[in-house]
Amino acid sequence: MSALRWGRGAAGLSWALWPAGRPILLAEEGALGGIWGYRRSWSASLCEQDRRRDCGHAELLEVLEARVRQLQADHVSEVTRKQVVMAGLPEAGDSQPSKKALVGNDGAILELNGRWAQRLDEDKHVMQKRKQQLDAKLQQRAQQRARKQQLRVEPQLLSEKLADRLQRWEHSTPRSPWKDQLSRLLQEAPKRLSHAEEHGPVNRVSRMRHEGQQQRLLAFLECCVLVDQLPLAHHVLVTEHSKSRRKGVLTLPMYNTVLLGWARKGSFKELVYVFFMMKDAGLAPDLLSYAAALQCMGRLNQDASTIQRCLKQMALDGLQLEELFTSLRLHKEDKAALLRAVHKAEPTFIPPQPFVPSSQVNTSPLLKEIYDKDHPASYPRQHLPLKTLKCLFQKQLSVEMATTVAVDSVEKAPSLTTEVLNARKTLQELRARWEAELCMALRQTKASEARAARKGRPSLFPYLCLLSEEEFAQLLLQTLQALSSQGESLLSLAQQLGLRIFNRHVVQRKLLSDEVQALQHRYFKYLCLLASDTQEVVSCLPRQYWEALGPPEAPHEQPWPFPVLVQLGKQLAEVLVQTVKMPDHLAQRQGTCRLIPVLYHVYSFRSFRQIGILKPHPAFMQLLETAALRTMTFEAAEVPMLCPPLPWTSPHSGAFLLSPTKLMRSMEGTMQHQRLLEGCPPTELHGALDALTQLGNCAWRVNGCVLDLVLTLFTNKGCPRLGVPAPASEAPRPPECRLPANASPERKSELRRELARCLKMAREMHSLRTDALYRLSLAQHLRHSVFWLPHNMDFRGRTYPCPPHFNHLGSDLARALLEFAQGRPLGPHGLDWLKIHLVNLTGLKKRESLQARLAFADEVMEDILDSADKPMMGRKWWMEADEPWQALACCMEIARAVRAPNPAAYISHFPVHQDGSCNGLQHYAALGRDSAGAASVNLVPSDLPQDVYSSVAAQVEVFRRQDAERGVQVAQVLEGFISRKVVKQTVMTVVYGVTRYGGRLQIEKRLRELSDFPQEFVWQASHYLVRQVFNSLQEMFSGTRAIQHWLAESARLIAHTGFAVEWVTPLGIPVIQPYHQDSKVLISGGIQSLTFSNSGDTSQKPNTLKQKNGFPPNFIHSLDSSHMMLTALHCYRKGLTFVSVHDCFWTHAADVAIMNQVCREQFVRLHSQPILHDLSRFLVERFCSGSRSKDGQITKLLDMLLSVPKTGTFNLEQVKHSTYFFS
Repeated sequence: MSALRWGRGAAGLSWALWPAGRPILLAEEGALGGIWGYRRSWSASLCEQDRRRDCGHAELLEVLEARVRQLQADHVSEVTRKQVVMAGLPEAGDSQPSKKALVGNDGAILELNGRWAQRLDEDKHVMQKRKQQLDAKLQQRAQQRARKQQLRVEPQLLSEKLADRLQRWEHSTPRSPWKDQLSRLLQEAPKRLSHAEEHGPVNRVSRMRHEGQQQRLLAFLECCVLVDQLPLAHHVLVTEHSKSRRKGVLTLPMYNTVLLGWARKGSFKELVYVFFMMKDAGLAPDLLSYAAALQCMGRLNQDASTIQRCLKQMALDGLQLEELFTSLRLHKEDKAALLRAVHKAEPTFIPPQPFVPSSQVNTSPLLKEIYDKDHPASYPRQHLPLKTLKCLFQKQLSVEMATTVAVDSVEKAPSLTTEVLNARKTLQELRARWEAELCMALRQTKASEARAARKGRPSLFPYLCLLSEEEFAQLLLQTLQALSSQGESLLSLAQQLGLRIFNRHVVQRKLLSDEVQALQHRYFKYLCLLASDTQEVVSCLPRQYWEALGPPEAPHEQPWPFPVLVQLGKQLAEVLVQTVKMPDHLAQRQGTCRLIPVLYHVYSFRSFRQIGILKPHPAFMQLLETAALRTMTFEAAEVPMLCPPLPWTSPHSGAFLLSPTKLMRSMEGTMQHQRLLEGCPPTELHGALDALTQLGNCAWRVNGCVLDLVLTLFTNKGCPRLGVPAPASEAPRPPECRLPANASPERKSELRRELARCLKMAREMHSLRTDALYRLSLAQHLRHSVFWLPHNMDFRGRTYPCPPHFNHLGSDLARALLEFAQGRPLGPHGLDWLKIHLVNLTGLKKRESLQARLAFADEVMEDILDSADKPMMGRKWWMEADEPWQALACCMEIARAVRAPNPAAYISHFPVHQDGSCNGLQHYAALGRDSAGAASVNLVPSDLPQDVYSSVAAQVEVFRRQDAERGVQVAQVLEGFISRKVVKQTVMTVVYGVTRYGGRLQIEKRLRELSDFPQEFVWQASHYLVRQVFNSLQEMFSGTRAIQHWLAESARLIAHTGFAVEWVTPLGIPVIQPYHQDSKVLISGGIQSLTFSNSGDTSQKPNTLKQKNGFPPNFIHSLDSSHMMLTALHCYRKGLTFVSVHDCFWTHAADVAIMNQVCREQFVRLHSQPILHDLSRFLVERFCSGSRSKDGQITKLLDMLLSVPKTGTFNLEQVKHSTYFFS
């Protein structure tokens, strides 16, 4: 029994005590190569456990055998003792165990007898049999794993005939040349697919899902090619192709992507495989397919006959040889290989010169003067010399190559106490450890994604290869430091991470190519047009000059599908959550060295929806606060540029030097706007491209005097009354008293409301403070620099600066911090315009004439000078203005000008504004030639400015008085409370599509601000007033309401036909409304399954209500953007500095009169076009033509589109003489 007990123990310890000479059978190693690493599979682990158990049994049997021999020696009397040799277990490779137990010198065999020996023999045979079965099973599974891990090269074709042909060719001896197979495949290529076959299922939901799968798969294949994982891309393509149900998902661009990859490597066998799959899928090769085949031939230096056959077949397919060099945007090396192949077949072939867009000119009548070569203009230059501009280019290039900018915070610096120094040291140690752990976790994640890809599924593996683990880790740690204490939604964080990775990847690709050197060479030539000290005399716009310097840029990087961005960002965010931990003692004094997570994933309700939030541990936020690190990190594209931006030349080329920027900003995942722009003739976009370039070429500088005053307030608890947010320490505190156990439900409810109010206030204050911190820190960072703000536009054509945190589109404070870097002498009237501008900023004389405003400025000159000299210690007159900071900046400029020896010669950098008078209604009145409406919004000359808001308030008062006389209670309550301020916001936004519900909320807010208004009547009074405001507008602007109704009804009927509303602006910008039914996109797995709505693409059904309500305001916005762009281009032609904030135009004080003249002339020219009839004609052609024209809904739509509202008798020429049109 002791032996048995020892045997059980030996079996238990058998793995640890395994003999050194005996091999241990581990799971089969992967055949993936260096990057894949060694991993044990789960199935192999089970086999390994069986093996260990059997090894333990073998040792037990050896022990029992020895015990049997000992017993035999004690009981058998006549046994010739010879040398005894134990029979060991067979080695791993043996197939038959030895049947001899003991061998003597004379060859006699001693048989084991008795019950023990018989049992031992049976157990040994059973065990040896199990061992053989186990070895066979291990070998079989290892072979299966090896087959799975092997990347597939040869395709599995669905056509039996084609598969048989491929097999015969592969195994024939001798094999026919691959060039014969390629020629045959090209000759037998199917015809082009029909539109329905090419675009997949007709069902909208199926087509949407279909397109999503196609986008993700194509992006995966392209990314694999980029990171030199072409065999993996080929493997996934072969796997997808072999699935008959997936056949419709694969598109020609997917096959072409892999074709080009093999062509660049000169691998013709694999290229032929792809052509086999294309034929099997029923796809005809296109120009890019032929280019790939010819490239490969050029790299392999093939004979001319093969190339000639390829070119001949290409001609039979209706494709021209010249198109290979004009229609395709290939890299330089690809073009060289292509040309080498063509010269083999046609030695005299000369490739056509690349298309130069500037050779064609926009023919729009609105832009005739801009592009008129018979009347050239001399455009203004930058105020800096060539050498300085070249140095600024180098600085900006360094910033964008680094992809991030470190900016010192303007928060008050703490004293370097022991506590602060210890916190910084702890933080530094934690970051060093986190970076190492994140790199390790990222390597494991990459290996896991690689295994998924080797199974034939598109995964995140190629995207994780775009940057190094160190770069990913630094990006994640930057994201961690930027999180607020309230946390951020996982979806938003994932999207931001995905976009940042894409941007870094694009920059890195440009750095690895020769694009940077080519860009520098071209940009230095471009600076000859802009520099102040060059003698270049060229009468052309910056875009035209840039295009004339060389061929178009290299092909741009296609953006990744939105689900890919989110999935990649989500994966990295989860790595951050699971990896970054800190010691417990940082969270509590009595804590241990146990590690706790720094980030927590929690759920919260926002807008009645439950969302997942990543929230930092309070102890980590406390550590950051104590360390008080004063450095913030911004993306390079979030900071103004240090040199003039690149001119916009196409929908994807312009603005920043390296960072990718969209011409038309839109929701992520929306591709319809980009498709419209790329399908638009290039000349149609010239007006918009040149206007955006002109806006971006305006040089800026920081107003240091204003910045110093703002920083003083900001670091001293802020001043909310002046728009300087207070710190979190000033947020209202929730009540700390505990409620008694018997507190009433009303008291508990009141406390909950108070707590919610305090939390809401704290969140709002934090948001405002952070926004101000970013703006002021960037202003301080750029304090002694000249900088530029590149612009792009939204889907309606409205322009915006690309840097989001520091620009002139912000609040009063943001605008006051900026002034023109290039100054202009005030001239004879500049000082007067500065004074008028100051009075406009105060809001005190809105209904007075310009002369009265000028006189008022002279009256208060003492207050103006006091404000400039003692802004914080004097009479503080500037603080009472509507726009106090801009008013203060203007006071300082006026003080410097009046104290100058010659005010007319004073060089002013201050921008003066001219605002449209309810600009939306101005466009409506001009469209309808509505005389009454035109007079109300200052389209008609008058001695005093007309105030439409006061006019509407007066009309509402007339209606109220009539109702009060009839005994309507709410009308009687409202007596004395109807003012311009109450109705202004609603009147202003009616033209932009506000509904009665939205208007009621606006009026309710204004009524609640009136302390003496009986609050119990607010709801009833707001309902009454919004109805009367709409009635007043209907009576005052009858033409406007008719046009609004026609636009809205047309949009509703178009949406009912299943299409989104489209139109083209007068400047040629194609517009489509991005309002569709929400489609849910699910990204499952991980710490949370993300579901987000995608409502911006044409594959989804249009949202009828949003299409209807959005069309009138969006159409008017497209008109005001056209007016602004026309004004910008003509001001630029006249040598003015011009920028805008939508319908507010800025220029130097000396040039206000010229800008006013241009503004009025271009408004008249714009509305002299038959805008509504052109719109009607376009919509009829777009939505009512073709085979669908007999449909009942189409007939109704056609009737509506043809019933263009009649116009009035207003004479547009009067606008040119209206002083208060823009003032």
